Amino acid sequence: MYDFIIVGGGIVGLSVGMALFEQYEGAKVLLIEKEDELALHQTGHNSGVIHSGIYYKPGSYKARFAREGSRSMKDFCQEHKIEHDICGKVIVATKKEELPLLNNLYKRSVENSLATTLIGEDELKEIEPHVKGLGAIKVPAAGIVNYKQVSEKFAEIMRRHGGEIMLGTKVQKVTEHPDEVVVETDKGDFRTHLVINCAGLHSDRVAKASGYETDMKIVPFRGEYYKLKPEKRYLVKNLIYPVPNPDFPFLGVHFTRMIGGEVDAGPNAVLSLKREGYHKTDFSMKDFAEVMGYSGFWKLAGRYMKEGLDEMARSFSKARFVASLQELIPEIKEDDLVPAPAGVRAQALKSDGNLVDDFHIVIGKKSIHVCNAPSPAATASIEIGKEVVRRIAAQEHLTEAIIS
Repeated sequence: MYDFIIVGGGIVGLSVGMALFEQYEGAKVLLIEKEDELALHQTGHNSGVIHSGIYYKPGSYKARFAREGSRSMKDFCQEHKIEHDICGKVIVATKKEELPLLNNLYKRSVENSLATTLIGEDELKEIEPHVKGLGAIKVPAAGIVNYKQVSEKFAEIMRRHGGEIMLGTKVQKVTEHPDEVVVETDKGDFRTHLVINCAGLHSDRVAKASGYETDMKIVPFRGEYYKLKPEKRYLVKNLIYPVPNPDFPFLGVHFTRMIGGEVDAGPNAVLSLKREGYHKTDFSMKDFAEVMGYSGFWKLAGRYMKEGLDEMARSFSKARFVASLQELIPEIKEDDLVPAPAGVRAQALKSDGNLVDDFHIVIGKKSIHVCNAPSPAATASIEIGKEVVRRIAAQEHLTEAIIS
């Protein structure tokens, strides 16, 4: 009999495991992961940015947890000697019509209590000599790290406190009884007082398998990248972002220096035909049918038809992709880029066609479900873990049976 069972071995599930031991010393905790290794999907395909929280609605979980998480992530990496670099980033306006949007974003950064600076062309050239822009926001708090390494350290800490991690085990059903929860898997049944669902791309399915309808479905969006060839990495010093399109819920193609020196360029955002579909040819009839049969998707598609078609064009045309990158760095040429691994964003979508734009946690009778944790969840992972445990401690019906 376990005090807690966590479903999902990505950075959020592992952070929850670590946070549980801080609150409940001596607890019996099991983490179940369907893959044969931890942090394989969203975490393992992450661009590695430590986000500042500049983009998010003031007062939202994303804004608060990204801001606080960028600090706690930096502190964690320093404490455990994990390579990272708080290198800063610039968000660049390349056209006159983007300058008002840049100013609005700067005002939001002030509302989010971030130390940012509006800079002109000359200072932008000093920071990123090859970028062409009319102005920019300098964001010193942004940085880079390898989140797979962070996740491995989370797992090490969890195991050190007695936590168990079971790999290659798929959860099939969760049944809440008055005095226990039974978690059925392909490797047998496990019993616990409380289940914590951190299943990422499958979080809605685990919630449904637990008996909860959430009025949201995970719709997977693949983000495709290129890498700069080594001899062209000098074109990018650190992190370079465009001003986000307010009519489209993704950040646009940008440049990211990685830990290790590589430079990623991208991503676009296209519908993935498989929840874990990292290649254009990846296809799951179950995943595809779920999206095609979901009214919320068609409402979303109708709203963003033009932008969606542009993203698809970039997916199939390297020239179109490069043209987007050239808006920031005109010197970039097609031959400067080679394909890089893609990632898949687990984005929750409501039936009314609205994207769930904040982290979303659903409280059950003997379970708690993290049902929307896309970017900046890796940055915010330590704070999300603390919040999940705080929610457990605040709910008397969740705490009364777990620790005597």
